[in-house]
Amino acid sequence: MTKPADAFISHFDPALSAPEPSSDLLAGMTVAVKDNFDVAGTVTGGGNPEWAEDQLPATGHAAVVSMLVDAGATLIGKAQMDELAYSLMGVNARYGTPVNPAAPERVPGGSSSGSASAVAGKLADIGLGSDTGGSVRLPSSFCGLFGWRPSHGLVPPEGLLALAPSYDVPGFMTRDLSTMRQLGRLFAAGQSVAEEVRLWYPADVWHLCEQASAAQLKQALPRGDRNDSPLLSRADITDLLPVFRIHQGYEVWQVFGPWIEKREPDFGPGIRERFAMASKITRAAFDDAVEKRNAFRAHLEKVLQPGVVMVYPTAPGPAPLLTAGNDEVESFRNRALSMLAIAGHGGLPQLSIPLGLVDGAPIGLSLVAAPGSDRLLIETAKMFMR
Repeated sequence: MTKPADAFISHFDPALSAPEPSSDLLAGMTVAVKDNFDVAGTVTGGGNPEWAEDQLPATGHAAVVSMLVDAGATLIGKAQMDELAYSLMGVNARYGTPVNPAAPERVPGGSSSGSASAVAGKLADIGLGSDTGGSVRLPSSFCGLFGWRPSHGLVPPEGLLALAPSYDVPGFMTRDLSTMRQLGRLFAAGQSVAEEVRLWYPADVWHLCEQASAAQLKQALPRGDRNDSPLLSRADITDLLPVFRIHQGYEVWQVFGPWIEKREPDFGPGIRERFAMASKITRAAFDDAVEKRNAFRAHLEKVLQPGVVMVYPTAPGPAPLLTAGNDEVESFRNRALSMLAIAGHGGLPQLSIPLGLVDGAPIGLSLVAAPGSDRLLIETAKMFMR
């Protein structure tokens, strides 16, 4: 059973921020750091008490943390997260579930739950999270935030506790677009924003969204003719889900399997079953998933020409209620992962923007483009803001 929880598991001494940052790009801004990033002098606990017990304090900051601090940001605390980042709803049976300030009766989304909760609750200006299968994008949608999953490899991963390295990226959550633009300037400084944008609304992805949410989001779309051709003309978009689960799960077990077999941690519901599933994935199944992922990446390279921006809902709908049953949550999770796996498989940048309410809860719209188009997405977001 979960228990009420703050967004933070610990607060930082201001001395952890650089006394003389090299720039003032983020001066005056505060950062909540997900507990799978190293912060000098603190244990990187990964949302799991057994893992935390087995770790020594970090001897230095993660690379992305150093960059934030060097740009003038102040670290204010380590934020809650799902156990070892292997979930999407933000429910942690070991430490509790951070509140969703935008919809307190609903889950906050995960695994970057505490970072999202802190930003949505105005406890921090920037939420540093990680995104493997949607762990920045989904809580951003649920909590009414801007959420940026950068192009894979753009933001250095050193000092991030890995989950599935070929999908993992550090990511960011903010309450406003101007703060996100500053983060884009910091982490994607060399990218062009000059391309002529062509919007694409892939119908097969939109079909995974609940009717009420899709209708609400469509009201915010720019007027004019719309390209709504499907992303996959000869396959079902949901076919991306088993490929993701196998590919990710195999990598997850390579990272954590030896420790789990030795330590036998008392994982909470859902987490326990996912690790058990990952332990059974064969090399042959992984190789097949790699082949299918590579075929999809080749397709993305063909269709995502410079300036092409896909536009579709971040999630199937608003966050599930805290009281939702397992079947309802699992159905939502499957549809969400089918949508979120697109950028994950392709190493694509994705920006979720808060653009509506359904039943009083936030829903997000996403912009997705070719790798290296991060700043273009951030600038394109202005077209959708009222």
